[in-house]
Amino acid sequence: MHANDAHAAAPGRYGPRERIYHVGEARLSDSECLALLLRTGGRGESAEQLAQRLLAHFGSLRKLAEAEVREVSEVRGVGLVRAAALRAAFGLARRLAESRAAPGTPVQHGGDVARVVLEAARGTRRESFFVLLLDGRHRIQGLRVVSTGSLQQAPVHPREVFGPAIREGAAAVVVAHNHPSGDPEPSPEDRSVTERLRMVGELVGIEVLDHVVVGEDRYFSFADESLHAIP
Repeated sequence: MHANDAHAAAPGRYGPRERIYHVGEARLSDSECLALLLRTGGRGESAEQLAQRLLAHFGSLRKLAEAEVREVSEVRGVGLVRAAALRAAFGLARRLAESRAAPGTPVQHGGDVARVVLEAARGTRRESFFVLLLDGRHRIQGLRVVSTGSLQQAPVHPREVFGPAIREGAAAVVVAHNHPSGDPEPSPEDRSVTERLRMVGELVGIEVLDHVVVGEDRYFSFADESLHAIP
């Protein structure tokens, strides 16, 4: 047994491997899940201690997931092999989440859109604008990235949103974009774009059902805001 493995499974304390077997992944902390991917720690520390240091170095799990392999590998005790393993794991999580946007998947509320967009935007530090194409029963036909901008803004023109919708015969769309800052509160520009897209949608006969702004762990839905507005 590796010295670090012995440290992780010290008497009187379950390590991450034992805990995931007994209580399942959902009960593990972020650092425990990372420790299972890292497998061993650095010199004089356990895999879980290395995982905690990684999270502290990058500030959050999201920022670690966005970091390049080179950035992660340069953290003391990590190296290229472990950094590559982490990147691959985050990539698999993103692909699994993107599968929720498979054609035929129903969209029922802003949370469905937020989950898809959060994973599709993971790994980028720039704002991206998405359009979710829906059929007449509000089932997904496809997800398109229509604009990628700066850290603060992704400029979008109505033709970029409705072009794919018209070409692919969508009955309705949901637009969405991410806020790399992590705060989903819409800006005045976001509100202006939303109104403009709704007006164009009425003209071309394709309803804009919602505009969802996605932050780090929260989202804002313009449809929800309208639903809960006081007359």
